[in-house]
Amino acid sequence: MPFIGLADIGSKIAALYQQEVNILKFGRMPAEFIVDKHGKIQFQHYGESMRDIPSINDLLLVINNINQK
Repeated sequence: MPFIGLADIGSKIAALYQQEVNILKFGRMPAEFIVDKHGKIQFQHYGESMRDIPSINDLLLVINNINQK
């Protein structure tokens, strides 16, 4: 991967991608996106709790499908 993470000072990116912030659930809810080389979102998942995240295997399947196109 060419980057590890995205520092989002001021939550500008979170707002752009409509990532929920819920103080009662300890902050930002998980949000995962896979963006193709053309900048198009090919996968998105908005978690409803801190534990609601897709598995690595599911994400890799999406990436493999994108690469096969």
